[in-house]
This record gives sequence, C-alpha cells and structure tokens, in this order.
Amino acid sequence: MKTFDILARSFLNEEVSTCFALLGDANMNFATRLAEGGCEMIYVRHEHCAAAAAMAYARKSGQVGVATVTCGPGLTQLMTALPAAVRARLPMVILAGEAPLKTGWYNQGIDHAPFVVATGSAYHALHHVDRMPTAIRDAFLQAKRERRPVVLGVPFDLQNQPWTGATALPAPSRDLMPIASPIPPHADDLDRARKMIEGAERIVIMAGLGAVEAGAGPACRDLAELCDGLLATTLPARGVFHDDPFNLGVAGGFSTETARECLGKADLVIGVGTSLAHHNSDGGKLWPKAQLLQIDTDPIAISQGRVAASAHLRADAKLGMEALVAALSKRPAVWRSGALANRIATAPADSASFPPEPGLHDPRDAVAAFEAHLPGDWQMVNSSGHCSFYFAQMPSRPQTHFLTIREFGAIGNGISFAMGVAAARPDDTVVMFDGDGSLLMHIQELETIARHGLNILIVVLNDGAYGSEIHKLRAKGISDQGAVFGRTDLAAIARGFGVGGETITDLAALPALIADFAENGGAAIWDVPISDQVASPVIRRAHPKH
Repeated sequence: MKTFDILARSFLNEEVSTCFALLGDANMNFATRLAEGGCEMIYVRHEHCAAAAAMAYARKSGQVGVATVTCGPGLTQLMTALPAAVRARLPMVILAGEAPLKTGWYNQGIDHAPFVVATGSAYHALHHVDRMPTAIRDAFLQAKRERRPVVLGVPFDLQNQPWTGATALPAPSRDLMPIASPIPPHADDLDRARKMIEGAERIVIMAGLGAVEAGAGPACRDLAELCDGLLATTLPARGVFHDDPFNLGVAGGFSTETARECLGKADLVIGVGTSLAHHNSDGGKLWPKAQLLQIDTDPIAISQGRVAASAHLRADAKLGMEALVAALSKRPAVWRSGALANRIATAPADSASFPPEPGLHDPRDAVAAFEAHLPGDWQMVNSSGHCSFYFAQMPSRPQTHFLTIREFGAIGNGISFAMGVAAARPDDTVVMFDGDGSLLMHIQELETIARHGLNILIVVLNDGAYGSEIHKLRAKGISDQGAVFGRTDLAAIARGFGVGGETITDLAALPALIADFAENGGAAIWDVPISDQVASPVIRRAHPKH
C-alpha cells in the first residue's frame, strides 16, 4: 500500500461520491485510486472548470464539493473560482499536489499557500505522512463548519511512499459534526419586530438562500398574506415563490419594472435568510423609503460597504417567520389587489423599445419563447454577463430547478456549473443559459460533456461581442472595437465536438426542437443570434448615454 492509497481511502471514508479532476504528476495516482474505489470522476479539460463544477455540485447536492488538481500551474488555475466559492459560502475540499520535497528545484514548484489564502480559502500543507488521514477528515469538518473551500497540498514524493501507518481510518466528519438545532427568536427581539411590522403600511418580504435552506418559504407566504405584503427573493433564491400571485420576483439589479415600482413604495422590507448584498438592493436605491428588518442566525450591520439593515431579529428563518405569524393579526388586503396580481403576471420585465434588426432576435423575445416551451422540470443554470438579466426573467421556474453563482462577477463559468449540476442531478436534463463571450472561454468542456455522457442543453445568446462592455463603451461614446469579435458559428463548433448544434433563426421552431431533445437527450448548443443594440435596464441605469 502506498500513501496515495490511504489518501484515496480517506476521501472515500468521507462518502465522497463525485470528484472533478484534471490529472498531473502530483495527483494522478491519488485520483486513479479514488476512481477505483467507486467515486465517479469527471475529468475536465481545465483546472478552473474542476473547481467551478465542484462549486455547483456543492450548491445543488448539499454535499461538500470535491476536486483535485496537480501542483504549480494546476493550483494557480483555480484562482478565479476560489473567491467565488468563498463569497458564495460553498463547502469544498480540493486535493492539490505539491512539488516533491526531496528535490532542490522543481519546474512546477511554487508556494501554494499565499495564492489560496488570498482568495479567502484555507490551505493546509500535509507534510506529516502519518497524520494525513486525520488531516483530511479535519479538512472536511472545516469546509462544512466554515462553509468555504479547504485546499490540501500533498507533495507527490510523499504520496508515493509506502504506507507504514495504521490502516484503520479516523472517524469521518459526519460522526463529529455538531447537531445544530434551529435558533428560536428571543421574546424581546420578536416584540420589536412585531411593532415594526404593525407600524408599516407597505411591506415586502424578501427571501434569500438562508430561507430556502431553513424551509421558510411557507411561513414567508403566510406572513405576507397576514400583513397585506408582497414577496420577493434574492437572485440565488429566485423561484421560491414562483407560483404566488404576489411574488415580485428578483429584488435587485435584475428586478422587473413592476418590482422596482412596488419596492420603491415599500416602507418595510423584511430580509429573511439573506446576506443583503450590494446588488440585492441595487446599491441602496431599490427601496429608498423603507426600513429593513433582517431575520438571520448571523445578523449583520454592514454588508459590502453599506449599512444594510436598520433592525435585526436573530433566529432561524423558519422559526422566526413562524413566530411573527403567530404574533400578528390579519389586516385588510389593500396592496394585494387583483389589479396588482394581474400586472405582476402580465407586465413585461422591461418595456423599453428597440428597433428590430432583420435576422436577429430581441433577447427578451428569445427568453420569453424558452420560458413558454421548456419543460418545467428541467434544471436551469444561469451564467453571468449581460445576457443573465434576460435569463433571470423566467418566473415560472421553481428554486429547486435553478442555479446561479455570481458572487465574483466572472463570466466563463456557466458550462462548468452545468457539469456540476448534471453530476448532482444525473437523472435530470440540464439547460444552461450563457452568452457567446462567456461560453467561448471554456468551450473545450464540450468534449468533457460528450465524453461523460452528460445531459446538457446549452442555450447561447450570441451578439458577437462582450455584451456588457459594448453597451458601456457606447454609452460613453468610446469605440467598442476591442469588445466585438464577430458571431462565431457556435452550432458548427458543437458539431465538431460530436454534440448537437442548432442555429435558432426562427423561434417558432423551438417547440419541435425541445420535444426532440426531451425525447433523445444528449448534449447540444443552440445558438440564438440576437441584436447587439438591445441593452438591459441594468446597463441603461448604470451607464446612461451622454
């Protein structure tokens, strides 16, 4: 038995069933043994994609995301994914080989720790061979407790040594994790929150991922009905109220016109299980008249440089909302009118007019067509970039079938996230929405998707450019030449990788194409040529034309 054997056994002892990997000298023996032990290995084409896919897997599965890369360049390729995972509070364990200790110089040798720690992740160099199984167990404990990535560096000459230690493994992290019961609200905090609600006239209850994890959705609905309030969500929690007639949808930069108007009238916003991020409040401009009451197990005063809440109720999201429901009396419905429900259901997210262009789609029309025809049980993945505003406007989709991770503002992650969701939900069809500039960053992963037989449909809004950049440059009256690269034939590229490829010139063809994909599955890119003249309201507000 070699040390890499015990490393693999230690990961399997943590019930690791899926690992995203790119092999090199410093991790290939470990990864091979992990696969032989029954772990499903997704062998990607770029190390960044291994980490990004593990992020989505962690979010969608509720388990620790696991990846492995080699030393040096394998590790440095992770530097864009790790900050996003930290900010999204995703538990991950990544085994990265280190350069051999026995050599005075090694071509791929580099001090890993400063890179990893700079992202906010934890780094542990495993140089004491006998303690490696315990250190791996402790890494899983840390990732779960702190909800962030933990990177393990193991010199590959140590990995290749004969194992002389004990063969019995330490108790796995699941046996040591504290059983944390939900925190009920304190009576004094509850009374203050009750008085705030009773003194408000227009209330919006906004749920985040904390509310989703706590199962607080029904209690949020009950409180909204009780106090004549409306509902909204953060972007990652989009869809938790998808079937409620008084759901405004996403609160933040991606809010619809109706949502922005209603939030602008609110005098109390109740943030339930949300970190109250900058974009969630559109930099504080979304509810200028409102106080904000935060209900969270870890309430905060400052979020991303701004005072985020004026009052706090420390409690589990579900228990806190249920306690408020029990403490309040029902008030007459005034704001929750039939006319408002009809407007929420029928008004466009963005009513701005743009001249049509022959042969090109308005991105809003394209997304509306997909919203109308895609099956409701498909897993939807939203990437980043200019196009993501449009893809956020699919209100019929439940939160259980939606994923987005945008905390670091990086494009290029969509295809990796789709692979992570497909691995976590192998029986589901995954449809990933992206822009052409973002997809082209890691289009090599089409080969990974095909090789592993992942059931992924990629829908691309193709404007032949980096969408956000061209609209910002044009608004400033500056040449957009550096952000325009032409309309790549993405359908042809897909076919070159051995998967399906279609260029969607007629939206009326979608029902037949979707029915065929639903029946046959596989993988495909559907290239939707769109006008580059249609700017999202996010861009128009932040960058008005001079």
